[in-house]
Amino acid sequence: MRTSDGGHFQRFIERARLRDELVVQPRMGFGALPAMRAGLDAVAALPCKAIGTITLDSYTRVGDYASALRCLAEGQPLNGFPIVSHSVEAIRGMLDGLYGADFPIQVRHGTAQPQRVFQRIAELGLDATEGGPVSYCMPYSRLPLARAVEAWAESCRLFADASASAHIESFGGCLLGQLCPPSLLIAMALLEGLFFHRYGVRSVSLSYAQGTSMAQDLGALRALRELAGEYLGDGHWHVVVYSYMGVFPATLHGARALICDSARLARKAGCERLIVKTIAESRQIPSVADNLEALEMAARVAGETARDAEPAATGYYEEILFEARRLVDTVLDLHADLGEALTRAFARGLLDIPFCLHADNPGRATTRIDGEGALRWGNVGGLPLPRSSGLSSQGPGIRSAELFQMLHYTVSRYDQPLH
Repeated sequence: MRTSDGGHFQRFIERARLRDELVVQPRMGFGALPAMRAGLDAVAALPCKAIGTITLDSYTRVGDYASALRCLAEGQPLNGFPIVSHSVEAIRGMLDGLYGADFPIQVRHGTAQPQRVFQRIAELGLDATEGGPVSYCMPYSRLPLARAVEAWAESCRLFADASASAHIESFGGCLLGQLCPPSLLIAMALLEGLFFHRYGVRSVSLSYAQGTSMAQDLGALRALRELAGEYLGDGHWHVVVYSYMGVFPATLHGARALICDSARLARKAGCERLIVKTIAESRQIPSVADNLEALEMAARVAGETARDAEPAATGYYEEILFEARRLVDTVLDLHADLGEALTRAFARGLLDIPFCLHADNPGRATTRIDGEGALRWGNVGGLPLPRSSGLSSQGPGIRSAELFQMLHYTVSRYDQPLH
């Protein structure tokens, strides 16, 4: 196994960290080469520290390259970039003079079986992507988890063999994150990061989705950084925060406030990177202009925010640290092969994603939002956590009306009329 010294992506992050700057990044993808180039050009020209994104289309995500090709031939719009359908030469031409040390680009894809996507990323000489064997299987695919694990193991080996600087960001910290207690998000991000390591990818990032409570999120991010140091050591890793991944505010003031709070969260917690949503999120696929506005706003707010400790976060930190470490250690003890361990953990109910309908998810654990606005376990199901961790271990399940209220908890708070 080659030792990574970090590629364009990780080195860019590390340079920004030395300057104490938060790196901002959009979620952006267009089907046509000129539109994709124009979007990347616009992000590269921003005065803040920003990384480019190529988000893939829904056909490519499920391996339907023929439909993507047909859309390109007929001039029909796609909801992302068909990286496999465009030729290598055409994509290299699009990236020429743009991609490099001063402007890294990450490919984001949502694919449970990503071998062909990883092969194309390697052919293009790009060094960063994201996902994971669980986080890109459970919410997005009906593929059996064991097959997704095999596919991701093969993809990681392929990527690592192609580039010593290969970087993968675990999407585990965003796994239905709007209704998932932080300890499970952290555990999944760490387990996927370890999975990447064991299959040769030594440069990783760990994600965390902004939740329903700033204090809880600050405690969670403190726990994540501490555990990452324990499990991943002093190698190439960093933490990325996502602006809220659930139902987004419909009002301009609500959307702006939520985006700004995600920037404050990332800054206060000392995170290196922020995936930024836009004020148009609830209405349409964001335009380039929407993305630029959000990126500049987030960077400005982060620059105005001091790193400080919030006393209310300490209790959450201690609770989340205990729960996340218990979940990770339980899985690691199941089998020496981490892919097999992950499969066994879900089969035995030792990992369980609330409200996830995938056939391999046990579906016994639930979550509730408590009186302080924090995400807590409603029922821990078979998770290796104390029964006291659940707010209603012996109580009734979650009714549809309560689930609807939880899904709209954040939007209701942020869309309240201004006085």
